[in-house]
Amino acid sequence: MTSEAGAPAPAGAASPPARKGWRLVLANLRQPKVLAMLLLGFSSGIPIYLVGNTLGYWMRENAIELSTIGFLSWVGLAYSLKFVWAPLVDKIDAPVLGRWLGRRRGWMLLSQLVAAAALIGMALVEPRQGELLFAGVALDQLLVFGALALVVAFASATQDIVIDAWRIESADSAEQQGLLTSTATLGYRGALLVTDSLILILAAHAGWSLSYEIMALLLGVGVVATLRAREPQASLIAAAGPHPALFTARGLFDAVIGPFVAFFRQHGRLALLILLTISLYRLPDFLFGPMANPFYADLKMDKETVGAVRGSFGLVATVAGVAAAGLTAVRYGFIPTLIAGAVLGPLSNLAFAYLALHGNDARVFTAAMVIDNFCNGYAGVALVGYMSSLTNIGYTATQYALLSSFYALLGKLLKGLSGVAVTELAAGRTLLEGYALFFVGTALVGVPALALCIVLALRRPSPVSVPHA
Repeated sequence: MTSEAGAPAPAGAASPPARKGWRLVLANLRQPKVLAMLLLGFSSGIPIYLVGNTLGYWMRENAIELSTIGFLSWVGLAYSLKFVWAPLVDKIDAPVLGRWLGRRRGWMLLSQLVAAAALIGMALVEPRQGELLFAGVALDQLLVFGALALVVAFASATQDIVIDAWRIESADSAEQQGLLTSTATLGYRGALLVTDSLILILAAHAGWSLSYEIMALLLGVGVVATLRAREPQASLIAAAGPHPALFTARGLFDAVIGPFVAFFRQHGRLALLILLTISLYRLPDFLFGPMANPFYADLKMDKETVGAVRGSFGLVATVAGVAAAGLTAVRYGFIPTLIAGAVLGPLSNLAFAYLALHGNDARVFTAAMVIDNFCNGYAGVALVGYMSSLTNIGYTATQYALLSSFYALLGKLLKGLSGVAVTELAAGRTLLEGYALFFVGTALVGVPALALCIVLALRRPSPVSVPHA
């Protein structure tokens, strides 16, 4: 690890005395980069549920089969394969916009505009069985809708690549990196609440199509943040540096293979253990995701109740989980926080298993939602903070994309079969009993990740020590 500005400090390196408590937080919140990070985190979180969990609710209300809902969740594989095109984001400017805004901000703006346009397309097409006439050609409506969802996922994944790189390169210290990570997560989780809760209330009164169009407009928050943000100094240096031409043998090696070589050289034999741990860490949540909203529909929970609980109790629980993870990381470091998140993450799945057996009950649903939002808010910060500490300046976008792809790839491959799994488990039982068994099974999937986190802690201390507040 390096000690350059924006990079993680070496473990055990001396740190200047830190101001304590809220004075430090408030001092950092006055910085434009922290506000920009909050807005960019929000923009990053807008598309993902609109092509994932929330989309499942819309499709289920349109009588689309659970198996089809599960299969369509595979458009989310774009988020897991983003390391394939991350080297391009790292090494070349976005068309036209890159020369105007810089490498990081140029790609941000381009991806935001494409994602917004495709979301509006989804709103116009709608997920229905039928045919569309385009230029005199009959097209399968659900297939066109799925293609637009894939475009949203691809653009959104590109936005994530560059926002993560901007976050890591903009931090002046490990302490500020922790603050930016928590700020980004808070914005991201806020967007998830909008697209996973408030949209349900809006859809109940205005319909799904108008709701998706409004969500597309909310990406304007990211556009404003992009235009007001400053290009990181590390990105400017990298863009001006003497890199080999990208489309040469040496340039392609440096862009595509170089980040992976650097990662394995830095972490040695632990590299595979790190990647395996990351790939299993949020697996229970990924498997659970596509069936959450269809579950509420089959439970006969009305959209207004689901949306209201998520936007009130869920919001408070999310903020509490994010804050708790940030405080734990500051006090104990990333590895202990990672272990705690590995315990908390799967607990929410068990809460929903109880809800499935208990039946439609607003109080039990509220309790399950509070547990889910706190646990996932905590686990999300724990994993993002840990992965951020593992990257090298010069390969920030590609290495973080690699790590976040490993974090999501297995889960997004398997979650496409979640609808089939619930249907099979419900054979000879009620549908809600099938859901309950599925949720318990997804919680048990979290045990290997916890074991690997403990092994990682025994093999090596946290790769970066966050200064105590």
